[in-house]
Amino acid sequence: MSRPVPPHRSLVVRLLGTSVLIVVLSVATAAWLAAKTATRAAQEERGESLAGDSRIYDTLLGYAATHPAWDGVELTVQALGEETGRQVTLTTTDGTPIAATHPGAASPDRPTAVVDPLGAASGVIDPRAVGPYELTPRERAEQHRLAEQRVSCLRRQGIEATVHEAPNGRAVVRLGSRNPTPRADCRFRETMATSTEKLAVGDLRDRVTPCLRERRIGAIDLDYDLTWQFHDPEAPASRVDAQDCVDEARRAQLRPYVAEPARLYLSRPARPPTPVFDLSAGSTLRIAGATGFVLLVAITATLVVGMRLVRPLRALTAAADRATHRPEPVAIARNDEIGRLAGAFNDLAERSERSEAQRRTMVNDIAHELRSPLTNIRSWLTAGQDGLADLDQDMLRLLLEESGLLQHIVDDLADLADADAGTLALHPGEHDVAELLAQVTEAHRGAADRVGVAVRRTVTGDPVAVVDQARFRQIVGNLLSNAIRHTPAGGRVEVRARDDGGDLVVEVADTGVGLSSADLPHVFDRFWRADKARTRATGGSGLGLSIARRLAQAHGGDLTAVSTPGAGSTFTLRLPGNGSESGRRSVEPGVTRS
Repeated sequence: MSRPVPPHRSLVVRLLGTSVLIVVLSVATAAWLAAKTATRAAQEERGESLAGDSRIYDTLLGYAATHPAWDGVELTVQALGEETGRQVTLTTTDGTPIAATHPGAASPDRPTAVVDPLGAASGVIDPRAVGPYELTPRERAEQHRLAEQRVSCLRRQGIEATVHEAPNGRAVVRLGSRNPTPRADCRFRETMATSTEKLAVGDLRDRVTPCLRERRIGAIDLDYDLTWQFHDPEAPASRVDAQDCVDEARRAQLRPYVAEPARLYLSRPARPPTPVFDLSAGSTLRIAGATGFVLLVAITATLVVGMRLVRPLRALTAAADRATHRPEPVAIARNDEIGRLAGAFNDLAERSERSEAQRRTMVNDIAHELRSPLTNIRSWLTAGQDGLADLDQDMLRLLLEESGLLQHIVDDLADLADADAGTLALHPGEHDVAELLAQVTEAHRGAADRVGVAVRRTVTGDPVAVVDQARFRQIVGNLLSNAIRHTPAGGRVEVRARDDGGDLVVEVADTGVGLSSADLPHVFDRFWRADKARTRATGGSGLGLSIARRLAQAHGGDLTAVSTPGAGSTFTLRLPGNGSESGRRSVEPGVTRS
């Protein structure tokens, strides 16, 4: 009887646990994804906000660098507010409003930034503040013409170059990062200072000189691009102090051309915030309710599916429990794994019934085969004891023959038992097949002559077999005695041996009565006889062919049979290797070879 399945091993419990785990993981994953999505959205919004603030500041800084005052900046402020969605307020350093996207709205307590193109606080002058360095239209056109000529010259040398315009209108030629050094013949006058730049640089030099003298720094040489170097490189001087003088002079020179510093206030318009991820009590209850509903649906579906899966399994278990000796077939028509399991169970029940029938038949046959010689021996001994028969030499000879038959049957059964248990001992060695077959045929020639059957032996070539010579002679002897027994007087039995593709093939063919197609599959069954009425004297014990086949399989080969009713039968023994390494290694698993 099968034991109850523990709850933790139950298929339903496992399915239920799996479904619950899947649902919990699904809900947790969904919550995690929602949180990640909300966080990412917040980060993207923050990034967009920072990008918008930077755009507002840069646009207003550029406006201040290119305008002497903040007049007319209102339209720019409004456009920036609409584009970025920010509240923009611009005031002077003393708090006087200049422009605002939401006039009258409260501004932050502290300014977001100070818009100063001259960089009094940061020390960096905006490059768009050009002032007196801005070229005239004619100078711009001439600069672009010269720059294009230089680009054409460079390209003829295989050098990539492009033209860019500086904030003051000067055309600048830029070379590619991986280009070779250009030759000197591509230098044009676009690298020289224009009249406007010369005047502006001269004015800047006049403004720098007093500062240099005050700090006791030597004179410097200024270029049109506002780079500089000491007039006397060997004179001791501080580059930092000199740069400070240049920056102060530039601020003083550019001040009339740029707007005054202004304070910039940035904030969100006054409106209700949009919640990104709200986990209020109501939202929490809704999430919990949805999760519980999903769990309930999953549990219900799992229970329904699980019961449908377990029901046929329980039917199979009950059928196995009801069987005292063998399982009973069950009727489960399903086209799935359980249906296949039921089919396999039914096949097992059928094979069990067939095996049981064969076992009963075999027990009856063994009892019958042993009963005859034992009965004869007992009868003659009883007769001798009672004085009804003389225990002379003839009587002893008769008793020895009966005991020999009995010993033969017991030996056959022992050989089959050893072969089935895998304990059949083999002693393989290289032997000449022709010699072994000669020994077997000569041993059976007397029996063949007595019934008028001719025995012929044909060996093609000189085959050598790695076999147990005693067992090999037993195989061929069983086949030969069976053929002689079933061949009528005047018939013949042929024993043929040859090498077939490296395998040894031995055929025993007779001209006997043959077997029908219905009887041929059972010819190697134990105690089987085609003629059920045949006695042991004419039909043998019914174990010879079974033993021959088991011995052939123990050598790694096989024994097969073909037959034609009325024309005879041919039994073919095929052993692998025929003296090769594969033949030496071939052995049935579990068979002992000593």
